[in-house]
Amino acid sequence: MQFKIQFQKIASKIYGAKNLHEILVSLVGEIADLFKAERITIYVLDGEKRELVSQYKTGNDTKEIRTKVSSESISGYAAHRQKLVNIKNAYDDKELASIDPELKFNKNWDEKSGFVTKQVLAAPIFFQRYLMGAIQLINHKDGTPFTKLDEKALMELAKIIGIGLHNLKRTQRQSNHKYTHLLQNHIVSPKDLKAAQDDAARNRDNIENVLMNRYSVAKKDIVESLGKYHGAPAIEYNEETPIPKDLLRGVKVPFMRNNLWVPLRIEKDKIIIVIDDPQNFQKIGAIKSVFPNNPLEFIVATKEDILEYIRLFTEGKKKSAPEPADIDIEALSDELLKGVEGDDESSEEDSLVSEESSAVVKLVNKIIIDSFHSNVSDIHIEPQPGKEDVRIRTRIDGACQWYPMKIPYTHRNAIASRIKIMSGLDIAERRKPQDGKIPFKKYGGLDIELRVATIPTQGGLEDIVMRILAAGEPIPFDKLGFADINRNRFLEIIKQPYGIIFVCGPTGSGKTTTLHSALKVINTVDRKIWTAEDPVEITQKGLRQVQMQPKIGLNFASAMRAFLRADPDVIMVGEMRDKETTAIGIEASLTGHLVFSTLHTNSAPESITRLLDMGMDPFNFADAMLGIMAQRLLRTLCKDCKKPYTPNKQEYENLIREYGEKDFHKNLKIPLSDVTLYKPEGCDKCNNTGYRGRMGIHELLVGTDEIKKLIQTQARVKDIQTQAIEEGMRTLKQDGVEKIFGGATDLLQVKKVCIS
Repeated sequence: MQFKIQFQKIASKIYGAKNLHEILVSLVGEIADLFKAERITIYVLDGEKRELVSQYKTGNDTKEIRTKVSSESISGYAAHRQKLVNIKNAYDDKELASIDPELKFNKNWDEKSGFVTKQVLAAPIFFQRYLMGAIQLINHKDGTPFTKLDEKALMELAKIIGIGLHNLKRTQRQSNHKYTHLLQNHIVSPKDLKAAQDDAARNRDNIENVLMNRYSVAKKDIVESLGKYHGAPAIEYNEETPIPKDLLRGVKVPFMRNNLWVPLRIEKDKIIIVIDDPQNFQKIGAIKSVFPNNPLEFIVATKEDILEYIRLFTEGKKKSAPEPADIDIEALSDELLKGVEGDDESSEEDSLVSEESSAVVKLVNKIIIDSFHSNVSDIHIEPQPGKEDVRIRTRIDGACQWYPMKIPYTHRNAIASRIKIMSGLDIAERRKPQDGKIPFKKYGGLDIELRVATIPTQGGLEDIVMRILAAGEPIPFDKLGFADINRNRFLEIIKQPYGIIFVCGPTGSGKTTTLHSALKVINTVDRKIWTAEDPVEITQKGLRQVQMQPKIGLNFASAMRAFLRADPDVIMVGEMRDKETTAIGIEASLTGHLVFSTLHTNSAPESITRLLDMGMDPFNFADAMLGIMAQRLLRTLCKDCKKPYTPNKQEYENLIREYGEKDFHKNLKIPLSDVTLYKPEGCDKCNNTGYRGRMGIHELLVGTDEIKKLIQTQARVKDIQTQAIEEGMRTLKQDGVEKIFGGATDLLQVKKVCIS
């Protein structure tokens, strides 16, 4: 029992170690006492020299011991052969030969120190499948061999040290920064780097492109910075590089593209690999499986350069074709109009244009790429009856506007067919709605996905709506725009061990974004989280995410049933739109699971009535409910051109009325003399609209005892709302008005998304 307690203490210290010295030097005495060994050495792998390195203290100095990963020493043999070695007498050559004829005992240390080595127990240190070092115990204090229990405990300790070493490596990398070199050499300022990161995130662009194009950072400086960060050589793309045909044989191009690596050349027996992250164990392991018989050397390049090398080696293209977004609108319009004039006698002109024609392909790609770079969420293609031009509207920050190009009616069928081909739909079916997805990287270079819906309209035409899916990492929780009271209360309920939480609102109100940001807060190694989504737009490491496929019977209800058999702690369901899914969710939340989901309802109190109308048992639902949050997205004023002003008394009192006079004096208490409001002005950055970006407004109803009682008695929505407000709930409009006082938006935008 004492051994177990001491072992756990040592494990905790290893996990909490802040530097390598704490593991290699400070803990050796405690580990030696634990195993009743006279000496202990912990080695760390030096990957470049293929040596094991340890540190020991002599006086006030710390010195190094090095030994090769080979059979020339016992610890080197354990690391080389990747197995535990237990030796009764290190000087017994027969015993060593019985283990392996090549195994040797290095007597140099004994000869220098006068120490006599007898029993040796050595084990390799791994993290997952990757060698990190070795640990060696010398001489049992009672002179007996190390036991089987010692062997088992040492292997367990080696595993713990492996995790500790990996955590240290990761922490050291995080404390450094990919662009530290740029900052240290004043190539870019911290302010500009932060702005570049924000620009890249907002426009879904590569930060390296932003630094080069908008902040005039030379590519060679970026490459040098990446090399210093990763501790590896770094190169820029060279279109004269010979194609390594032998190395590419049998390697799948999507595998290289998705993992951002490509073989460059062979130097002697060593294969040189260009990669974006030479310290990613998973990538390195996968590449080693492709080239198992050769040592590998990794060099760093930017993502764009790696993709250029892949194109050069697999397609023979020395330069990427210019993006269709660079095509001149007038030139493309002229190309579309060729052949249209003079064909008025034909009633089937539009059927004669091919969906594979150069102009149509360019046009569709251009619309998508322009929309992506303009931060568009939805593209609406609207053919008109007769011989009117096709119009296109794009939705930015929730508001639609015209795309600056009309398309001749002769091309309407070709455009519809082209989009159907890209999304895998039936081009012959024009009488009923269809839906699909476009993996746009195949067609236009941008690594984005679009959800496509076709809808038949009068006159035998088809409208097409394409939603650009905002794939990527979740938004940090603190950037969701929560008021303090909502943020604190929502954080409190998402950290509960079980129960059910709903986020409600119309399509496009940011429900999934909020749920993923919440999941990121609780996404720790000790929690198993399953998600059922349609589509999977945001990805997170640690989550097990499942894409719904209704055509094969994989829907939310069947996914929920499967999750409950897969030992979950937390379940997130994209939407609860039917009784079966909701019932399973409530049952799961009552049996020790934390469940998140969304609803298409207008307000938090209304959601309760909606769920009870589905047939949910009010007592079970009341017991399960932790909270319901309604949210909307409203347009925010452009930060670059919004104009401050002091409101008059009438405008101030109007805002108080909108908030609710009683609640205003209870919650906000802002006197007119302290109020500065802002109004839209218009500039180039916001396209002269005065608005740029969106933020959330929230209405959080928490499942308190009083609210649960009202649910059990199936009280009216008004009564639930009144009780919730008394307990501190802010309505959507109140949260919106609070953000007006904060200078983020104006009353017009709040009224657009909130009921008067």
